[in-house]
Amino acid sequence: QVELVESGGGSVQAGGSLRLSCTASGSGSPYDPYCMTWFRQTPGKEREGLAVINGAGGTDYADSVKGRFTVSRDNAKKTLYLQMVSLKPEDTAMYYCAADPSRYFCGADWPAPARYYAWGQGTQVTVSS
Repeated sequence: QVELVESGGGSVQAGGSLRLSCTASGSGSPYDPYCMTWFRQTPGKEREGLAVINGAGGTDYADSVKGRFTVSRDNAKKTLYLQMVSLKPEDTAMYYCAADPSRYFCGADWPAPARYYAWGQGTQVTVSS
């Protein structure tokens, strides 16, 4: 069983930067390091897949964050990161990390929340104009 804990959220002004972290514990998955993804959600909206990284370090991004957000991982520390720059007020949301320990590669359906069964508790990011 994988447990995920996010940190690093906060309040920043537009144009600012933040780095989110997500530390994993547990697992024992044969696919470790496995597929991991960052999502965000605002009230009344569906959870949005933002950035994914597979076990080989390959990444993909949603168009809404491409060029501004960078996902990375430190396998030795079992930690996933999301570096966010040029933040905009519309980036305000609760940010979640998710893991799919059954996959080393993530597949084209990586933005689908239903793919993942391990979730962190979320960390709030607020961007003011």
